[in-house]
Amino acid sequence: MQYMILRRADHTSEAAGFPSAELKAAVPQAKWLQSSASALRMKRSEGKWNFSEGPFDDVAVAGFTMVEAADLKGAETLARTWPVADAEGSAVLEVREAGCPGGCVGFDTGAAPQKTGYAILLRSDSVSETDLAPPAEVIDIMNRANRAAIDAGTAISGEGLKSTAKGSRVKFNAGKSMVVDGPFAEVKELIAGYWLIDVNSLDEAIAWVKSYPYPNVGTMEVELRKVAR
Repeated sequence: MQYMILRRADHTSEAAGFPSAELKAAVPQAKWLQSSASALRMKRSEGKWNFSEGPFDDVAVAGFTMVEAADLKGAETLARTWPVADAEGSAVLEVREAGCPGGCVGFDTGAAPQKTGYAILLRSDSVSETDLAPPAEVIDIMNRANRAAIDAGTAISGEGLKSTAKGSRVKFNAGKSMVVDGPFAEVKELIAGYWLIDVNSLDEAIAWVKSYPYPNVGTMEVELRKVAR
């Protein structure tokens, strides 16, 4: 099974110099994000988009990586091996089962951004935390949109996340770790999935966000974060 380990944001990750060269080398497959100072949130309500510029107090993610594990406990064991350079502080990792309800196909081309990489973080809401599966025709439309973006060289990777009822957190303090089982109440500080795209500009990233056929046709919010090089 696939799990995502998300390094939750905090004052360390929001400061200049994160991630360190040592941390990048220790988790080379991770996708690290620039601080929320350069982030943009886009909220759609009643068909209209509103924008908010960072920095944000409730930024959820500093970086993430995918791992293979037999079950949640196995993924937690992997999370407990998080690099000492980061874990000696008070880092918190979120362990989430990958896969969106209904079977939207996750993907990872293995490519690195050649222009400007943006992570599009789909922020959670009360609906996403119920693991409610969209209609099959909606999933088909999403899968086709993902495939078209891959073929165009725009989409690098993307994956949905199941609710936090199927996840946990690994908290570090002075190098020691403890596990806290989900679900978690602070829905607005969670994400329900992501895409990583490679575009020429922020305007292109915004246009891609607006054009995507999201399963939620009502109010929804995404966070645009630049990928750290």
